[in-house]
Amino acid sequence: MENFEHDALTQKIIGCCFQVHTALGPGFNEKIYARALQHQLKSRALKFEAEKEFSVYFDEQFLGKFRCDLFVEDLVIVELKSVTGFIPKLFHNQVLSYLRASKVKTGLLINFGNESCEVKRISY
Repeated sequence: MENFEHDALTQKIIGCCFQVHTALGPGFNEKIYARALQHQLKSRALKFEAEKEFSVYFDEQFLGKFRCDLFVEDLVIVELKSVTGFIPKLFHNQVLSYLRASKVKTGLLINFGNESCEVKRISY
């Protein structure tokens, strides 16, 4: 298994995600899961910012901004999805791009859309 930076923190976040999925199951939109996950993070005293905005630069030129679903403890970008079936590669690439642009090292891609909660740890 790959050694991820901030592994203890990601384990706590993942635990919160599984609690949310166990309680709600699949079928809701991302906003419902986001609100439930925020509640769980608060209950674990984890600091987070929802819809955290980051700037994107290329060749020292400002290109625009993006927002991640959650930025936990100023260390982990969390992107939430609610899709049935396989998580499209596009979503993995989205998180990887967020990590590159923000210079954050660790990301989580969470999919609540299937019978089991799916988690992908992504590092940059």
